[in-house]
Amino acid sequence: HRPSGAGGRFRPGPCARGGVPRRLPASPPGPGPRAAPWGRRAAGPCGCRACTATRRSSRPTGRGAWRAPPRSTTASQAFLVQEHKRDCLHRVVCPPEAPRQERPSLPYSPCGGGLPLCSTGSSNACFFFLLLFIVHSIFLYYGCGTLVVLEQNEAGIVLLRSFDWNDGLFDVTWSENNEHVLITSSGDGSLQIWDTAKTTGPLQVYKEHTQEAYSVDWSQTRGEQLVVSGSWDQTAKLWDPAVGKSLCTFKGHEGVIYSTIWSPHIPGCFASASGDQTLRVWDVKAPGVKLVIPAHQAEILSCDWCKYDENLLVTGAVDCSLKGWDLRNVRQPVFVLLGHTYAIRRVKFSPFHATLLASCSYDFTVRFWDFSKPNPLLETVEHHTEFTCGLDLSLHNCGQVVDCAWDELVKVYTPSCLAVAV
Repeated sequence: HRPSGAGGRFRPGPCARGGVPRRLPASPPGPGPRAAPWGRRAAGPCGCRACTATRRSSRPTGRGAWRAPPRSTTASQAFLVQEHKRDCLHRVVCPPEAPRQERPSLPYSPCGGGLPLCSTGSSNACFFFLLLFIVHSIFLYYGCGTLVVLEQNEAGIVLLRSFDWNDGLFDVTWSENNEHVLITSSGDGSLQIWDTAKTTGPLQVYKEHTQEAYSVDWSQTRGEQLVVSGSWDQTAKLWDPAVGKSLCTFKGHEGVIYSTIWSPHIPGCFASASGDQTLRVWDVKAPGVKLVIPAHQAEILSCDWCKYDENLLVTGAVDCSLKGWDLRNVRQPVFVLLGHTYAIRRVKFSPFHATLLASCSYDFTVRFWDFSKPNPLLETVEHHTEFTCGLDLSLHNCGQVVDCAWDELVKVYTPSCLAVAV
């Protein structure tokens, strides 16, 4: 059902919403729908493993974490670090006996080389950083999630900590003020605050969402200690980690929320992307939505703010397109980037270049763009053999990228286009 290697390609099966991938022979995809699995996954009749599992699940709509048999491998055995000299600096590989995992999020630590855990005696301290990613099972019998903290140093990538949760973990965000603190969002609708310097469970757990908490982000503006979460219950919630409950609930979306992200420029302002095909901008100091942008004719899975222009956002959607939006005039997009052949899972602006951005997709690729150029596609990286679902750019090492995919690999590398840009 799922042969190894890069020879095949996925094409949606006949499940509802095209939600289950099926491996085909190594031939170009034929005509037909270009949609790929994204976000929600509904039960279908194709008889594949995922469909069968869904029909047997206690969650008939298929949302949330999938349950697989417990593993006997320990966290320290769960990752094998190898040097990958050809196309990336390092890769992390799950063992063959472990079930397939999806890694939807892997942000770099904003503290970078300032972390004591990253101290190696090198004068180039900014090269060393923490990267963090989440794994969760997609099978029927076992639904726990694992939070894994890795450190890159001269010896490679090493496992620092791992934490278990009893449901799938979908997103994670680092604290801007404490290098050891982070928040995760879970399939049970809860948020968890963790301290990576400790080996115990979460410091606090907040549970108010009635469905999966799919997105979480910590405010990036100085002086704010605010967190925003987005859920499949169609609401976004505002949190202060020092308070035991949400401060405000934002309603208005008519579909599940896939992405919520704070503006790096405007205090109290965040954006949300949803399955209702809209991008919305909110102000925590004013009730109601500030701006509604009908950005795509398909579900929007990701959005990001430009680090150099407070009015510019980018969206990535199931229609395989990236669109830039100027908040001062949203009648037409500033740019439209085409090239991906399946749904775009995540998009990130470069922290070092105003017009550079990266995107990853279910077409197995990560693509790098410069929307200011006549030919905006700078480079296509295809070093995964399954859906690419996580992506981030280092804040402290210009040009360094980390991505991950369903092939159970996390890869850290510098694409040639960013090496030239540096």
